[in-house]
Amino acid sequence: MTARRTMEFLLSRYGTTYAAEAGIQLRNTPQSLYQLLVLSDLLSARIRASAAVAAARALFAHGMRSPERMIGSTWQQRVDALGEGGYQRYDERTATQLGDGAQLLLVEYGGDLRRLRKEADGDLDILRAGLRRTPGMGPAGADIFVREVQAVWPETAPFLDAKALQGAEKLGLPASPAELARLAEQVDDRGPAVLAAALVRAALDKHIVEEAAGVRA
Repeated sequence: MTARRTMEFLLSRYGTTYAAEAGIQLRNTPQSLYQLLVLSDLLSARIRASAAVAAARALFAHGMRSPERMIGSTWQQRVDALGEGGYQRYDERTATQLGDGAQLLLVEYGGDLRRLRKEADGDLDILRAGLRRTPGMGPAGADIFVREVQAVWPETAPFLDAKALQGAEKLGLPASPAELARLAEQVDDRGPAVLAAALVRAALDKHIVEEAAGVRA
Protein backbone atom coordinates (compact mmCIF):
# COMPACT_ATOMS: atom_id res chain seq x y z
CA MET A 1 0.00 0.00 0.00
CA THR A 2 2.90 2.35 0.72
CA ALA A 3 4.21 2.00 -2.85
CA ARG A 4 0.74 2.63 -4.23
CA ARG A 5 0.34 5.82 -2.17
CA THR A 6 3.75 7.01 -3.33
CA MET A 7 2.83 6.37 -6.94
CA GLU A 8 -0.52 8.16 -6.57
CA PHE A 9 1.25 11.19 -5.11
CA LEU A 10 3.97 11.17 -7.77
CA LEU A 11 1.68 10.94 -10.78
CA SER A 12 -0.94 13.36 -9.46
CA ARG A 13 1.62 16.06 -8.62
CA TYR A 14 4.41 15.51 -11.15
CA GLY A 15 2.87 13.43 -13.92
CA THR A 16 3.43 15.80 -16.82
CA THR A 17 5.62 14.85 -19.75
CA TYR A 18 8.42 17.22 -20.71
CA ALA A 19 6.89 17.45 -24.18
CA ALA A 20 3.62 18.72 -22.70
CA GLU A 21 5.54 21.17 -20.51
CA ALA A 22 7.26 22.50 -23.62
CA GLY A 23 3.92 23.02 -25.35
CA ILE A 24 4.34 20.11 -27.78
CA GLN A 25 1.10 18.37 -28.69
CA LEU A 26 2.83 15.08 -29.27
CA ARG A 27 1.40 13.05 -32.11
CA ASN A 28 2.87 10.64 -34.61
CA THR A 29 3.43 13.42 -37.14
CA PRO A 30 6.68 14.77 -38.60
CA GLN A 31 6.41 18.21 -37.03
CA SER A 32 5.64 17.20 -33.46
CA LEU A 33 8.26 14.42 -33.56
CA TYR A 34 10.81 16.95 -34.75
CA GLN A 35 9.89 19.26 -31.89
CA LEU A 36 10.43 16.37 -29.47
CA LEU A 37 13.85 15.76 -31.04
CA VAL A 38 14.80 19.40 -30.45
CA LEU A 39 13.55 19.26 -26.86
CA SER A 40 15.43 16.02 -26.18
CA ASP A 41 18.63 17.54 -27.53
CA LEU A 42 18.23 20.59 -25.28
CA LEU A 43 17.38 18.51 -22.21
CA SER A 44 20.47 16.35 -22.63
CA ALA A 45 22.87 19.22 -21.86
CA ARG A 46 24.20 19.87 -18.36
CA ILE A 47 21.64 22.55 -17.69
CA ARG A 48 18.46 22.84 -15.65
CA ALA A 49 15.54 21.03 -17.22
CA SER A 50 13.39 24.14 -16.76
CA ALA A 51 15.85 26.16 -18.87
CA ALA A 52 15.85 23.52 -21.61
CA VAL A 53 12.05 23.48 -21.68
CA ALA A 54 11.92 27.29 -21.76
CA ALA A 55 14.45 27.36 -24.61
CA ALA A 56 12.39 24.88 -26.61
CA ARG A 57 9.26 26.95 -26.08
CA ALA A 58 11.13 30.06 -27.24
CA LEU A 59 12.40 28.35 -30.40
CA PHE A 60 8.89 27.15 -31.25
CA ALA A 61 7.37 30.55 -30.44
CA HIS A 62 9.74 32.08 -32.99
CA GLY A 63 8.46 29.67 -35.63
CA MET A 64 11.24 27.04 -35.55
CA ARG A 65 8.81 24.14 -35.33
CA SER A 66 10.00 22.07 -38.29
CA PRO A 67 13.39 21.23 -39.81
CA GLU A 68 12.59 23.45 -42.78
CA ARG A 69 11.81 26.40 -40.52
CA MET A 70 14.88 25.71 -38.38
CA ILE A 71 17.12 25.84 -41.46
CA GLY A 72 15.26 28.92 -42.67
CA SER A 73 16.18 30.78 -39.49
CA THR A 74 19.54 32.48 -39.09
CA TRP A 75 22.16 31.32 -36.63
CA GLN A 76 21.70 34.55 -34.69
CA GLN A 77 17.94 34.06 -34.49
CA ARG A 78 18.53 30.62 -32.98
CA VAL A 79 21.07 32.04 -30.51
CA ASP A 80 18.64 34.78 -29.49
CA ALA A 81 15.76 32.34 -28.97
CA LEU A 82 17.93 30.02 -26.88
CA GLY A 83 19.10 32.95 -24.79
CA GLU A 84 15.52 34.10 -24.33
CA GLY A 85 14.83 30.72 -22.74
CA GLY A 86 17.81 30.97 -20.41
CA TYR A 87 20.03 28.59 -22.38
CA GLN A 88 23.01 30.96 -22.52
CA ARG A 89 25.82 28.55 -21.57
CA TYR A 90 25.36 26.46 -24.70
CA ASP A 91 23.53 28.86 -27.00
CA GLU A 92 26.14 29.36 -29.75
CA ARG A 93 27.16 25.72 -30.10
CA THR A 94 23.56 24.54 -29.85
CA ALA A 95 22.41 27.06 -32.47
CA THR A 96 24.90 25.50 -34.89
CA GLN A 97 23.90 21.96 -33.97
CA LEU A 98 20.21 22.71 -34.45
CA GLY A 99 20.84 23.90 -37.98
CA ASP A 100 23.07 20.93 -38.78
CA GLY A 101 20.63 18.50 -37.21
CA ALA A 102 17.69 19.84 -39.19
CA GLN A 103 19.71 19.50 -42.39
CA LEU A 104 20.67 15.92 -41.53
CA LEU A 105 17.07 14.98 -40.77
CA LEU A 106 15.92 16.33 -44.12
CA VAL A 107 18.67 14.54 -46.04
CA GLU A 108 18.44 11.19 -44.25
CA TYR A 109 14.73 10.93 -43.49
CA GLY A 110 13.01 13.60 -45.54
CA GLY A 111 12.34 15.46 -42.29
CA ASP A 112 10.18 12.59 -41.01
CA LEU A 113 11.33 10.60 -37.96
CA ARG A 114 8.67 8.01 -38.69
CA ARG A 115 11.12 6.70 -41.30
CA LEU A 116 13.62 6.04 -38.51
CA ARG A 117 10.86 4.28 -36.58
CA LYS A 118 10.20 2.04 -39.57
CA GLU A 119 13.91 1.40 -39.98
CA ALA A 120 14.25 0.41 -36.31
CA ASP A 121 11.20 -1.89 -36.48
CA GLY A 122 10.89 -2.09 -32.70
CA ASP A 123 14.63 -2.46 -32.01
CA LEU A 124 15.53 0.19 -29.43
CA ASP A 125 19.25 -0.11 -30.10
CA ILE A 126 18.73 0.77 -33.76
CA LEU A 127 16.35 3.57 -32.83
CA ARG A 128 18.73 5.12 -30.33
CA ALA A 129 21.68 4.75 -32.70
CA GLY A 130 19.73 6.61 -35.37
CA LEU A 131 18.82 9.38 -32.94
CA ARG A 132 22.44 9.75 -31.85
CA ARG A 133 23.39 10.72 -35.38
CA THR A 134 21.78 14.08 -34.64
CA PRO A 135 24.52 16.63 -33.83
CA GLY A 136 24.71 17.16 -30.08
CA MET A 137 22.53 14.14 -29.32
CA GLY A 138 24.29 11.65 -27.09
CA PRO A 139 22.98 8.56 -25.27
CA ALA A 140 21.15 10.70 -22.69
CA GLY A 141 19.32 12.68 -25.37
CA ALA A 142 18.34 9.52 -27.23
CA ASP A 143 16.94 8.04 -24.01
CA ILE A 144 14.97 11.22 -23.33
CA PHE A 145 13.41 11.01 -26.79
CA VAL A 146 12.43 7.36 -26.30
CA ARG A 147 11.04 8.06 -22.81
CA GLU A 148 8.70 10.66 -24.27
CA VAL A 149 7.89 9.12 -27.66
CA GLN A 150 6.57 5.93 -26.08
CA ALA A 151 3.32 7.89 -25.68
CA VAL A 152 2.80 7.62 -29.46
CA TRP A 153 5.16 4.75 -30.39
CA PRO A 154 3.80 1.98 -28.14
CA GLU A 155 6.35 -0.58 -29.33
CA THR A 156 8.98 1.27 -27.27
CA ALA A 157 7.00 0.97 -24.01
CA PRO A 158 7.51 0.59 -21.16
CA PHE A 159 10.82 2.43 -21.42
CA LEU A 160 12.33 3.62 -18.16
CA ASP A 161 15.99 4.55 -18.49
CA ALA A 162 18.66 4.78 -15.79
CA LYS A 163 17.57 8.27 -14.73
CA ALA A 164 13.94 7.20 -14.29
CA LEU A 165 14.99 4.11 -12.34
CA GLN A 166 17.17 6.32 -10.16
CA GLY A 167 14.06 8.28 -9.27
CA ALA A 168 12.20 5.06 -8.45
CA GLU A 169 15.03 3.98 -6.14
CA LYS A 170 15.01 7.31 -4.30
CA LEU A 171 11.26 6.99 -3.79
CA GLY A 172 11.49 3.40 -2.54
CA LEU A 173 9.53 2.07 -5.53
CA PRO A 174 10.17 -1.21 -7.40
CA ALA A 175 13.32 -1.42 -9.52
CA SER A 176 11.73 -3.26 -12.46
CA PRO A 177 10.28 -1.22 -15.34
CA ALA A 178 7.51 -3.79 -15.76
CA GLU A 179 6.60 -3.64 -12.05
CA LEU A 180 6.65 0.15 -12.08
CA ALA A 181 4.41 0.24 -15.16
CA ARG A 182 1.92 -2.17 -13.55
CA LEU A 183 1.84 -0.13 -10.35
CA ALA A 184 1.31 3.10 -12.32
CA GLU A 185 -1.55 1.54 -14.31
CA GLN A 186 -3.38 0.85 -11.04
CA VAL A 187 -3.60 4.55 -10.23
CA ASP A 188 -3.29 6.41 -13.56
CA ASP A 189 -4.17 5.44 -17.12
CA ARG A 190 -2.04 8.02 -18.96
CA GLY A 191 0.75 5.59 -19.78
CA PRO A 192 4.48 5.03 -19.20
CA ALA A 193 5.67 8.31 -20.72
CA VAL A 194 3.98 10.17 -17.86
CA LEU A 195 5.46 7.70 -15.37
CA ALA A 196 8.94 8.13 -16.80
CA ALA A 197 8.78 11.93 -16.66
CA ALA A 198 7.55 11.89 -13.06
CA LEU A 199 10.32 9.51 -11.98
CA VAL A 200 12.96 11.64 -13.69
CA ARG A 201 11.69 14.70 -11.85
CA ALA A 202 12.11 12.79 -8.59
CA ALA A 203 15.65 11.84 -9.56
CA LEU A 204 16.49 15.49 -10.25
CA ASP A 205 14.72 17.16 -7.32
CA LYS A 206 15.28 16.02 -3.74
CA HIS A 207 12.26 18.03 -2.61
CA ILE A 208 9.95 15.66 -4.48
CA VAL A 209 11.48 12.73 -2.60
CA GLU A 210 11.02 14.59 0.68
CA GLU A 211 7.38 15.34 -0.18
CA ALA A 212 6.79 11.68 -1.00
CA ALA A 213 8.29 10.66 2.33
CA GLY A 214 5.81 12.94 4.05
CA VAL A 215 2.94 11.29 2.19
CA ARG A 216 4.11 7.83 3.29
CA ALA A 217 4.54 8.87 6.94
